[in-house]
Amino acid sequence: MTGLPEGFTERMKALLGEEYEAFENSSRKERTQGLRANLLKAEEEHFQERFSSFGLRKIPWVKEGFYYDETTRPGKSPWHEAGAFYIQEPSAMAVVSLLDPKPGEKVLDLCAAPGGKTSHAASRMKGKGLLVSNEIHPARAKILSQNVERMGMTGTVVTNSDPAGLKPYFPEFFDKIIVDAPCSGEGMFRKEEEAVEQWSLENVLRCAIRQLEILDCAAAMLRPGGRLVYSTCTFAPEEDEGTVERFLEQHPEFSVVRTEPMPGLSQGRPEWVPGGRKELADTFRIWPHKSEGEGHYLALLEKKGDAWNREGKQPVYWKDKNLGKDLEQMLAEVCPGADWLQGRKEWVRFGDQIYLLPGQMPDFDGLRVLRAGLHVASVKKNRLEPAHALAAALKPEEAAEVCRLDPEGEKVKRYLNGETLAREGRNGWVLVCVGPYSLGWGKQAGGTVKNHYPKGLRRQL
Repeated sequence: MTGLPEGFTERMKALLGEEYEAFENSSRKERTQGLRANLLKAEEEHFQERFSSFGLRKIPWVKEGFYYDETTRPGKSPWHEAGAFYIQEPSAMAVVSLLDPKPGEKVLDLCAAPGGKTSHAASRMKGKGLLVSNEIHPARAKILSQNVERMGMTGTVVTNSDPAGLKPYFPEFFDKIIVDAPCSGEGMFRKEEEAVEQWSLENVLRCAIRQLEILDCAAAMLRPGGRLVYSTCTFAPEEDEGTVERFLEQHPEFSVVRTEPMPGLSQGRPEWVPGGRKELADTFRIWPHKSEGEGHYLALLEKKGDAWNREGKQPVYWKDKNLGKDLEQMLAEVCPGADWLQGRKEWVRFGDQIYLLPGQMPDFDGLRVLRAGLHVASVKKNRLEPAHALAAALKPEEAAEVCRLDPEGEKVKRYLNGETLAREGRNGWVLVCVGPYSLGWGKQAGGTVKNHYPKGLRRQL
């Protein structure tokens, strides 16, 4: 890493005092690497044993998170392509761990790309409830949508809107909201040279203004009794305790939730901001000189009022009876063991694409939606083909026919590269898996499995 910006070092010396030397030394150390088990696919109790080749060590502040040995390169493994885990910076995992979304809840990830916190929330929700994952930048929203698909998420809607654009659709609607706000990135200096080069006090202050605007939008979409986690990857008090303090001044219906200490996390510093509200000590900081992780700030906020559910106007579901019979037949043929797909009514069709919309999703007419729940099928020449997202969401035992590939073998490399596979079996759609985790579809014809892994995802391992 290049040298730290002079203005930044002067500020940190003033804030940290005698701790500054240890902080500066940490900036020259190698950053730690983390991955998180995807509990939609992988079992937590066997995860560390199954993936022991990655040199896993537990991350103290998240039950399903692990440090890994960088030389093992888990992101290059077929397990990663199968969505068994998500590569994520260790400190970032603390956000969802603090919020702790539950199955059946309605959750919003307001600034979601590339998808780490979204996939963590979905993993905790176990496919039950509604998760709206939003990203304002179109290119980043596409990456977010791809990660939602890879992780096998079924109850997630991906939107591409600014926060203000979401408010009319979800007034006091969500049980929990994640606001991982855009920031000056001081906590990522070891990871991103660009953050060092772009740092300025002016940018810190601009970010603080924007963060408050985003929080204002989030406040309007949180139901009474709901909880919101605010996080940044910066050390700047103006963006951390300062933003929370200004938000609390403007929103007296909110308060900081006092929780049990989280291992490896330090308390917030109220004395660093003008008002110095005592409750800011119940927020959290992750310091690179005190923990194995990059710089992070977290605050858990609660909206006063009795818990209640506001249901929005429901969307118009697809009512094509003829194609509906074809869809039922396709599902019966390719995944007869997927009980969670049987008897569902929340089908929506966009052009030639059919989705299973989460049941609690309100009418979204006019909202830019990239992924309206689970992409189940495509209409091609008056027939239905199962979508790749459906394959990613299925377990092997739910499919009619399964082709299991050795994670260390040549066949899985060939499949991910788009090649056909030799295999004996009955003709029809085959769920291709690496060990117990689904990768995608193939179509058996005679002794050959034609490759249906999406061309945009194909790669050489």
